[in-house]
This record gives sequence, C-alpha cells and structure tokens, in this order.
Amino acid sequence: MLRVNREEITWEDLRRELGKVEKPARYTGGEINAIRKDPEKADVRFALAFPDVYEVGASHLGSQILYYVINSMDRVACERTYAPWKDMEELLRRKNWPLYTLESRAPLYAFDIVGFSLQYELTYTNVLAMLELGGIPLRSKDRDESHPLVIAGGPVALSAEPLADFIDAFALGDGEEVVGDIISVYKDWRVSGKPRSFLLRELSQIPGVYVPSLYEVFYNPDNTVSRISPRNLDGFSAPERVHRRVLKSLESAPYPTKPLIPLIPPIHDRAVVEIFRGCTQGCRFCQAGMIYRPVREREPETIEKMALEILERSGFNEVSLVSLSSADYTYIKDLVSNLLKNPCGAKVSLPSLRVDSFSVGLAEMLGGGTKSGLTLAPEAGSQRMRDIINKRVTEEDILAAAESAFSAGYSHIKLYFMIGLPGETDEDVVAIGKLAQEIRRLGRNMGKRPSIVVSVSGFVPKAHTPFQWEPCLRPEEIMRRQRLLGSVLRGPGLEYRYHDVRLTRLEAVFSRGDRRLASALELAFKKGRRFDAWTDDYKQEEWDAVFEESGVDVDFYAHRERSENEVFPWDHLSSGVRKSYLLRERRLAMQEAKTPDCRGADCTGCGVCPDLGVKVDLAGRRDGQ
Repeated sequence: MLRVNREEITWEDLRRELGKVEKPARYTGGEINAIRKDPEKADVRFALAFPDVYEVGASHLGSQILYYVINSMDRVACERTYAPWKDMEELLRRKNWPLYTLESRAPLYAFDIVGFSLQYELTYTNVLAMLELGGIPLRSKDRDESHPLVIAGGPVALSAEPLADFIDAFALGDGEEVVGDIISVYKDWRVSGKPRSFLLRELSQIPGVYVPSLYEVFYNPDNTVSRISPRNLDGFSAPERVHRRVLKSLESAPYPTKPLIPLIPPIHDRAVVEIFRGCTQGCRFCQAGMIYRPVREREPETIEKMALEILERSGFNEVSLVSLSSADYTYIKDLVSNLLKNPCGAKVSLPSLRVDSFSVGLAEMLGGGTKSGLTLAPEAGSQRMRDIINKRVTEEDILAAAESAFSAGYSHIKLYFMIGLPGETDEDVVAIGKLAQEIRRLGRNMGKRPSIVVSVSGFVPKAHTPFQWEPCLRPEEIMRRQRLLGSVLRGPGLEYRYHDVRLTRLEAVFSRGDRRLASALELAFKKGRRFDAWTDDYKQEEWDAVFEESGVDVDFYAHRERSENEVFPWDHLSSGVRKSYLLRERRLAMQEAKTPDCRGADCTGCGVCPDLGVKVDLAGRRDGQ
C-alpha cells in the first residue's frame, strides 16, 4: 500500500509542481459552475471518481447528472476526481501526495463514499491506481470503519465480476434514485456505531445494489461457474438476484441545466440534453440497447426549456440532443426545427443517426453540408449479416442515405463496421469493401469528390446480449480478415481504419470474466498497466506476462463458445431482459431472422416491462394523451 502524506496539499504546493506535467489544468479545479460546499457542514462527503483522464470524464453526461443530483441533497457534498495521467501519477508518488478532489483538494481517503463510473472494461487498472493513490486499501476485505465506502456504477457494473474483490457495492441501472438510497443507508449506519459488515448487509437490501462479498461463487471441474449463491451469515442472506434500478419516467428526472464548464476542451465540447433513454432497435451485439430498456422520452417542451437554460448558463454555441438513437425520438423534426430558432443562435447536433434518408434529412436540416462529415453505422456489409445482427436496414436504405447525403452537400462520409460477428464469412468481409466502393461510385456519379472512411472494430461478445454465448475471434484471424478487407478498400477517396486486435482480445477477457481475474488485475496494476485503451500506452508483452504469472487461460475467457446451459458469472445480476429471450434472439440470429422494434409493433417479450414494473414511455402519449 502506498504511504501517502497526510498533510493538506496547498495551492502553493500545486503551483510549484504542476508546471512539470502535461495539461496541468486537468488537476487544478476552479471550473465555471463547479459546486463547492463547506465540508464542515456536510454529513456525508462523496467523491465522484472517473477512471479516465479529465477530458473524457468532464464530458461524461452520467457523471454530470450525478454531480448535480448528489449536490442537490441537503448536507451532502459531492466533489470530483479523475484518473491522473502517468506523469501526474509519477509526481503524486514522488511527493507522497494522495490523489485529491478538484473542489477542495481533499484526499480520497478523507471521504465517506468514493463512487466510480465504469464505462469500459479497460479502465479497471485505473480504478485500482486511483484507490491506492487515494490512500484506500485495494481490496474490500482490508477496509474497516475508518475507510471510505467504495461503490461503482455505470453499464459495466452489470458484469464487473473481475472487480468484485475491490468494490464494496455496485449500483446497477439508473443512478439518479439509487445513489440517494445508498447515501441514506450510509448516514443511518454511521450514527449507529455498528461494524462495517452491517453497512454492507443494509446496502444489499436496497433494490439495485449488489454487494459482491455477500455472494459465493462455485465452479465446475471444467472451470465454468456452477452456481452463485448468497452467503448465509447468521440467518441473513442477500437477494438471490439483484435487479437493476430503472427510472419509470425521464420527464421528471433531475437534470443539470447549469453544467460544469471544463478548463480545457473536453472530448465533447457542447451543451448536452438527454432526449430519451433506452433503445428498442434490438441489435443483437449491442449491450447498451439491452441494458437501458425500455425507451423513456422527455416531452419536447421540456427538452427545449432545458436546452435554452443550459445555453444561457454555459456560453456553449452548440447543443447536442443525445440518446442511443436520437433520430428515433417521436417528435425529432419538430424539436430540431424549434431549437434551431433559439435566441442564442446555437447550432443543434445529433450524435447518433440511423442509416436512412430520414436521418440524412435531419443532418441537412442541422446545416452540415460540406462543412462537416456524416457518420453512419451499417455495422455489416452484407444483408445476410445485417439480418443476423438484427440491423433492420437494406443496402437500398444505405445507398439512399448516401445519395441523400451527397445531394445535401456532404462529401465526407464515415462508415462504422464490425469484423468477427457470429456467422461471418470471407464473403461478408469483402461485402464491406464493396459497399464502401459502391457509395464512393455513387458520389462520383453525382459529380462529387467523395471521401469515404471505413472504420472497423473487432466484435467483442458482451454480457446481457444475445451474443454473450459467442466466442471472440483470435487475434490472428481478425488480422487475416482485416487484411482481406484492406485488399478491397483501395483507390482514391477511400480510407481504411481498424481497431488494434490486441485490445479486442483484452476487452473480451474482462468483459466476460469472473472474480478469479482479480489477481491478474492487481498484478497488471502493480506492473504499471494504465490507460490500456490508449493504444500508444499499450504493452502486449506486459499483459502476456500478467496472464502467465496469474495462471489466466485467455482462451477460456475470450475465445470459447459457451454452451446454452452454462451459468454466466453475471447471471445473478439482472438487466431485466430475460436470459430466455436472449437465447431466443441468438437462435433467431442463426436463422437470419429479424425481430421488430417494440415501439411500433407488439411486445417482443424481452421481459423488462413486466419484471421491472416499467413501460415504454413516449412523448405525447402518457397520462392518456
């Protein structure tokens, strides 16, 4: 355990040292609209920790929402901290300074609760680094009443068993309500004088809260999971399954209209309004589309009001309407039209568009044209593969969208695809290249000089999806298919980008992993692994050594097809989508059969609405409207 200096870090200390690191504004705080509460007047101090650099974390909408929600609570103070880049980590260790929050420069160990946002499996080692730098014991079992409660939420929390030994409790699902319940239980526990074990038991009784130490995992002789059962502790046991929390309505949900303005440009430098949550498109590879169900929309008047308030209080010159598929919003055209008339003169953008002419029409309405490019995600090149993954667009749809884009003045189109999807053949890979060539040819026939970027990532099977049973292709096979595609994507106006296959494999290991990977994670952290998603800092040889030393069979986790009756490491954690439904979808994929979107068709039987007590909530259609 790192021994950190327990003395306060003064502003003078920072001024002398921060000039020695890259982008010192990452670590100073003092942003416009940052919330600073008096720690002495707070009953609970909460550190919101994002395990990536400042620029990424500062633009993360979920963190902004929680920062606002927690600070809206009486006598609760929430502050922020981000993963320090390697030069800042080196400075902290050299000076024996603890990782601190930006609002008060208080060390993490001084907080009551430290909450991590888990967005991506390859940030797990950053979580461990932040704990150690913050003066907090890495493993939950080594913490006592004097240490902060360490919790984690976000989409990855539903399958984060590799982190189970390091996190006291996971918050599953929408965090706006469950975080308040956690803080309330913590307040009651602290005045009770009872041991930390009592706190963990009480937390496990909150709907949507998973306390991993209260569960025991049993394994079969072949190393697969046999069962996951709550421990019997003097007659007490946690729930057999933990169901994610879900807001029944987004209309009345709290939302920050006075957003924090980062000191350096974040990844997404614009005002942001979440117009709806959830997606029912049903893409079989997409974890977000499964675990954020059902669709819940805000009313257009509410969105417009929020957008104008944010623009007035932030100084942004662009507002982004975000969701998993913004073109699916019920009143999207009217909403965009009204927002374009805003008195601030701000632009409006949609970060996620369908592959159809309707979406391109929206893009034209937003004023893209030759000034910017258009991004579309066909995901697969052949119709057969699009049917397998339930991407309900045809080649005619894609070409019509491209034609509309060229007609609207666009000349730069970026296309997203995946390689290695279940059932894919070489012909399907070549079809990606042929489709890009056809789009380029279409643009040239229309008198354009089209620039077509084809961006390809390797398929990673994700928990709680119909493809969770599928294997991830071995790196050498993905590379062979990458080369095959590259042989087709030649000629002027075509650019080919592809994901690092080593990262694809590493992500597959941890996205499908169990708690036996804890030793590998800790060893990787001790060997200095950080920011592995940043390819410039990735070192394959170090991870190979980690897996060898810790006895991890990479093939077992990443490249093995699961049997249909196998118990998954996350089966005791419910997204609300029934496993039987996911299995049915997998079988339909094998038959190349599609499933309709339940927005405009009958219920498809995923189980979310009846099991979680919610329903699809569309704008203009609630309360009998």
